[in-house]
Amino acid sequence: MKSRYAKLVVLAVASLLLSGCAVLREFRPAVEVAAMTPGEYITLKRGDILTSGKLSAATLETIRVAGLDDGACAKPEAAGCIHAVSDVQGLTSEQRLSALSELWLQQAQTLPDTEQQVAPDAGDQRLNAWLEVARHAYAYLFFSERSPDARAFEDRQTQVRDYYNLAVQEAASLVFASYRGKALASAEMMFRDGPWMVTLEPPDVVSPGRARAILPHELLPASSLSFAGLRSTFRRDGFGAELVAVMAPDPVTTAAADSGGAGTEQPHQRPDQAWSEMPTAAITALLRFSGENLAQVLSTREVALSVHDPYRDAKIELHGQDVPLAANFTASYGLWLARSGFNRQSLRSLFGREQGIERPHLYLMQPYDPDRRIILMIHGLASSPEAWVNVANELMGDEEIRRQFQVWQFYYPTNMPIALNHHAIRQTLDGALRHFDPQGNAAASRDMVLIGHSMGGVISRLMVSSSGGDALWNELLAGREFDDGRLERLRKRVGPLMHFEPLPQVERAIFIAAPHRGTEVAGGRLGRFAKRLVRLPLTLLEGFADVLDDLAHGEAAKAGGDKLRLPNSIDNLDRSDPFVQAAAGLSISPCVRFHSIIGHQDPEVPLTKSDDGLVPYWSAHLDGAVSEKIVHSAHSVQGTAPAIVEMRRILHEDIRDRATVPVATAAENGCRS
Repeated sequence: MKSRYAKLVVLAVASLLLSGCAVLREFRPAVEVAAMTPGEYITLKRGDILTSGKLSAATLETIRVAGLDDGACAKPEAAGCIHAVSDVQGLTSEQRLSALSELWLQQAQTLPDTEQQVAPDAGDQRLNAWLEVARHAYAYLFFSERSPDARAFEDRQTQVRDYYNLAVQEAASLVFASYRGKALASAEMMFRDGPWMVTLEPPDVVSPGRARAILPHELLPASSLSFAGLRSTFRRDGFGAELVAVMAPDPVTTAAADSGGAGTEQPHQRPDQAWSEMPTAAITALLRFSGENLAQVLSTREVALSVHDPYRDAKIELHGQDVPLAANFTASYGLWLARSGFNRQSLRSLFGREQGIERPHLYLMQPYDPDRRIILMIHGLASSPEAWVNVANELMGDEEIRRQFQVWQFYYPTNMPIALNHHAIRQTLDGALRHFDPQGNAAASRDMVLIGHSMGGVISRLMVSSSGGDALWNELLAGREFDDGRLERLRKRVGPLMHFEPLPQVERAIFIAAPHRGTEVAGGRLGRFAKRLVRLPLTLLEGFADVLDDLAHGEAAKAGGDKLRLPNSIDNLDRSDPFVQAAAGLSISPCVRFHSIIGHQDPEVPLTKSDDGLVPYWSAHLDGAVSEKIVHSAHSVQGTAPAIVEMRRILHEDIRDRATVPVATAAENGCRS
């Protein structure tokens, strides 16, 4: 009996203990704490659908406040969650709009490229989703309780701005795909997709010479492009999508981009015009939803897609707010160089091969801006605009320099005699300036900064020098006798090449590794070998056949000698060449402040006896330079970090000088102000 009683007691106590576990749990702490690393905290605070692939903590909090299942809402196909958040009470407009923007983004990212539409008038569901992302982000930024500047330091605003920027990028790409290759008339263009009406607004500013704006051949997100060979990517945070518009095939190079972005050989076509804008343009796109209050913005199906030049427009006014515009200043430049084929074509030009170039071409790195001064770059032998790849990128990456200057670059055939290239470059530059500014009153038409590397430095020096009357002409005629007919013919054909004055538009020049007095390498074994490979264009030889004939007849001292030939560029770089010897003695304009950047390849060699592997110090040095920077480098010194830092220093100094020195000073000295 006792045994049975004991068993019953044990069972009763066990039952009480087991049922008491639930009771005991009630006495545990309701909240427990665990350590969190700074990295985990930042991830929790700033992580969102873009950075982690999961909804942000702010959106999940909004879902919970709305009484919804955050697990179900985290699934992309949970469209019901979007409607529930839209209708539920108890949320602020900032909570609701920011969460809806992210939920729509979650859905937009999962929609396939091709899908079965549920109705003939449903439109592209991807475009609809991206427009909803942008609409709710736009409403959050401009029509919720607080203005954007009141939330300037909040992570949530940065997240929502990123949702908007991505949505504009994707929506613009979808709209572009529908209008590829068409022209924008002066009137607005309308695009209907399902219930949405998208207005394509033409740019506010069209470059001179453009009768109308043409929609690009390609539209690429700048964020999708990465580059090898560029040291830095320069961009500006702000509002809008950073895009690269490929406006047209390059008018000069032989490489055209296929749909995959690779270069394919195409027959070279001579451009009608000797200058053009870089064929890839940086643009910033915006979507603006019609409506003057929150209710109107959330109910509208009308949206305007506008395009802005980030060089010209740093900000825009939207609903009473000054909003900074996003920009990428590197992607368009890098894409142009990557697709250009300059490396192949420049060698074809040097060796006189087909598909080379026979005359200079001037590239504008951005649409012409009358209010920005010009930095004009001229490359060297066997080179192209690729020589300036990091120079131009890093100069334009400097905000102060970018506000003051625009970059122009010459691309010219480096097999030609220096005198011919110099004359043709002058004519091309003059034609471009007259085209853009016929009266010559714009800031872009004065106070230019000239930067030349190697042979481009020699040409740059000629552009700011005086021929000294008949000095070069007399050097050409020395030792020769001509009858009146031949002399007059030579004067007409060659005279313009031998007579020139400093360009009045240039106020500063930077000569980089420039062989002003020639180089021994050009006359040595390597130079002689290279000369045999260089071929001048047949058109040039034919065009100057009569000149060579006249010079041959005038040769008195060398009668019966070798037949005269037209010198090529390497001939002109030989220290014993008559032209380079005569040009070295020409005077630089007193109105031009000039600087030298010189490579010193072997620091063990004394500076006065040093060289950069090709150009000796004694040839690159110029008395009277405002500054001379010696850089431990081989001949391609222009791309080194110290040289670029020096160029930036010079340009900043130039900007400060113009801000502090009275304009009248230049005029008093007889220089153009």
